Amino acid sequence: MSRPRDGSAAASWDANASRYHTQERLEQRAIEVAARYAGPFDQATLIDLATGTGAVLRALAAGPSRPAAVVGVDRSPGMLAEVGPLPGGWTTLEADARAVPLPDAGADVVTCAYLLHLLAPADRLAVLLEARRLLRPGPDSRIVVVTVWTAPRRLGGRLAGGALRAAAALAPGRLGGLAPLDPTGQLELAGFEVTHRCELPRAGYPSLVLRAVTAR
Repeated sequence: MSRPRDGSAAASWDANASRYHTQERLEQRAIEVAARYAGPFDQATLIDLATGTGAVLRALAAGPSRPAAVVGVDRSPGMLAEVGPLPGGWTTLEADARAVPLPDAGADVVTCAYLLHLLAPADRLAVLLEARRLLRPGPDSRIVVVTVWTAPRRLGGRLAGGALRAAAALAPGRLGGLAPLDPTGQLELAGFEVTHRCELPRAGYPSLVLRAVTAR
């Protein structure tokens, strides 16, 4: 996940990277919705921020159509090492989601799953502004985000595991309490307009999937 490079946070994600796959089934339905919201592709270039171990990339690769080029961005080399083989023209990049070393207006689609609720509001807005910078001008450019949405009291116990404990340690009071987040307001501040919304309160992690286009 993309947070300031203070050493300890990156090391925690790296240490738990090999165990992160154990909870990906809890993300699966929301990520499938996100992959569907990201299309249609038609030779599109897509950037996946906080790609982690590549769950969004695998969902995109398994779909009926694929982006022509994909860059999965994450600041944890340990997480990126777990991504596995990718289709031709797809790659990964170690970088902070707030400052991605890619050119302006080079992408048609940006995706960002299970990151924003881990961040403080200023960092969250910085990620969304960076996504806006990466997208080409035009009404077809779009972002798809997934966040934790509701917070059942027993969910933390049900999901106990190395990756979840690491996330809770990195973001106490957010993922530690599975605090819900609707980022609509900050998407609008960053220059987006929400067009699609899907709430998944009982599918693994209780999640919210939003699709937004660049505002006119």
